Amino acid sequence: MNPTLKKVWNLISWVLVSAVVVLAILLAGVRVVGLTPYAVLSGSMEPTYPVGSMIYVKAADPADVEVGDPITFYLGEGLIATHRVVSIDEAGFHTKGDANNAEDGTPVAPANLIGRPRFCIPRLGYVSSWISQPPGLYIAGCGALALLALMFVPELLDAADAADKRDAERKKKEKS
Repeated sequence: MNPTLKKVWNLISWVLVSAVVVLAILLAGVRVVGLTPYAVLSGSMEPTYPVGSMIYVKAADPADVEVGDPITFYLGEGLIATHRVVSIDEAGFHTKGDANNAEDGTPVAPANLIGRPRFCIPRLGYVSSWISQPPGLYIAGCGALALLALMFVPELLDAADAADKRDAERKKKEKS
């Protein structure tokens, strides 16, 4: 393989691999440091957390939550929401989405608290949602395998060139 082409190929391959590694860290690796990523699916907290964003939530003690804090909590039936605390009483946390006109109907029990969002990455939630369900799951998996295979193409081409040279030399010797 041409040395310049090989350098370009390797550069592109490593950039793609680095992008995949960064994406994997942002979508799953952050759990190692105690953050849980969630995709924002509704506009109730806009503009703080736009639809399609990925928020990173750190577990919090209910006693540390204050009025004005955004919290992530179990809403019921497997649903998770992030809203801002507008008041706290013995019933729990009274919340409201920043873009909503009224408070949520039911207070959040302290046992339903997941944590507080630490930061948000716009549009990454769309990527997470897409690759977590078919067909995005299959396409992402095939893309990762193809990228892995492409990493070995220069070495395979070099090996093929070396084999061709050996064959040419052998045939040249046989003719002599």
